[in-house]
Amino acid sequence: MDSPSSFPQVESSNSENTGAAAFSAGTSSSSSSSLSRYENQKRRDWNTFCQYLKNHRPPLALSRCSGAHVLEFLRYLDQFGKTKVHNPICPFYGHPNPPAPCPCPLRQAWGSLDALIGRLRAAYEENGGNPETNPFGARAVRLYLREVRDLQSKARGVSYEKKKRKRLPQQPNAVAPPHQPPSPGEG
Repeated sequence: MDSPSSFPQVESSNSENTGAAAFSAGTSSSSSSSLSRYENQKRRDWNTFCQYLKNHRPPLALSRCSGAHVLEFLRYLDQFGKTKVHNPICPFYGHPNPPAPCPCPLRQAWGSLDALIGRLRAAYEENGGNPETNPFGARAVRLYLREVRDLQSKARGVSYEKKKRKRLPQQPNAVAPPHQPPSPGEG
């Protein structure tokens, strides 16, 4: 009777989380108000993933979880996505703002998946997982995320360029003043 469809529904946690799905396991804690938004989200994501493992057929222990299981979880989450990803045969393929509706599927946005994996990777280690065996850091997961990013970038006509870090301008007061030659008559 327990199947992946019995998993918690995706909920939007707030308006700042545009396009990024909040995966809620339906659990709450009185200490949640003292945690940051990130920590609350990480806890909800972790609970949802643990519920996914519990409902997996056959049930799967966290210690037996691999990168392949993480990919299965990410594909499962696509059904709750809100991002239109055009197929190459769609007339709107490559258009960020299509002028009309189309039957292309809704999927999880790459940025949402990338952030989710980052939170789950941290939660895995915080919950006693060995960093060397962290399934969320598996090569297959990194390659999948890169593939999703590239596919969505082409399909939606949106560039996912890495943001360049702004370098702080060097303050003139922080540097020693240049050496001034002695004035005439000194010396």
